[in-house]
Order: sequence, then structure tokens, then C-alpha cells
Amino acid sequence: MQLLGIRVSNSLVWLWLSVLMFAADRLTKVIAESTLQEYEISPVISGFFDFTLLYNPGAAFGFLATAGGWQRWMFSLLAIVMSVVLVIWIKRTPREIWWLNSGLALILGGALGNLYDRVMQGQVVDFLSFHFGSYYFPAFNLADIAISCGAFLLIVDMLFFEKKRLSQQE
Repeated sequence: MQLLGIRVSNSLVWLWLSVLMFAADRLTKVIAESTLQEYEISPVISGFFDFTLLYNPGAAFGFLATAGGWQRWMFSLLAIVMSVVLVIWIKRTPREIWWLNSGLALILGGALGNLYDRVMQGQVVDFLSFHFGSYYFPAFNLADIAISCGAFLLIVDMLFFEKKRLSQQE
């Protein structure tokens, strides 16, 4: 198959989902940074959902956020290694294995979105904030949603489809 004049294996077509997710993540972060001040709360659904611009130098839930700076490079290296692994995994997986490939592609797009922030700014841009009463769930972004949805799709594939595929190969 050719894509933009470049010969691409069928399974690598799934990388377009990664590119789309990366682009959506970047666009929403640019909009958030251009319309909100850090820590500013802009209610969307009063008492439940706000846009709130935050910067997270750590990982999910602020893990290692106060570690002194080395975590930027550790998480960046981890994202690069995982991205290479994900591309190889997608390349080796038949194109028609929808649940697995879409999950891998979403995780890749999300990982690259947060990697971009880490490399360019030293921290990840978060702006989606959900809360219930006085309980606030840690702020997150579209890249985080992509990673979570991708992980969910991998679990669905593992629980419902992988065993069937393996038994058909025997």
C-alpha cells in the first residue's frame, strides 16, 4: 500500500490514528494555553467539570512531580522506548485485528502527545478537571484519555479476542 507516495505495510495504516490523536492533543493544549491562565478555573458544567490550566512535571496523578527535574528525562526516555515498541508491535500485528491495533495506536498517540510537552516545556499540559463535591480528580488531557482508552481496548482484546485468535492459529 502507498500513502503519500511512501510504501507502507498494511498494519502501519493504524499509525494514522496515532497521528490524529497527537494532533487533537496538541490543538487542545494550544487552545487551553492561549485562553486560560495557570490555575484559572473556567466552569463547563458547574460543580462537575471545569477547564483548568495546570502543568505537571511528573507522571499520572503528579507522581514524582517534585523530584527535582531528572524525571523529565526519565519519562521522556520511557515514552521514546515505549513508542518504538508500540510501532514494532503494530507493524507485526495483522491489520484486521481491530481492537489490538486501535488500542496500540491510541496509546502511541497519547504517549507522543505527552512526550512533546515534556521535551518542549519540561512538563505536561493538563486542563480537564472533573470534581464531585469537594473531591477533585487529578487534571488530565486528551493524551491521557487516549492512553486510557487504548489500555481499555487492549484489555478487551485480551479478554475476548486473543484466546480465539490463538486457538485459530493452532
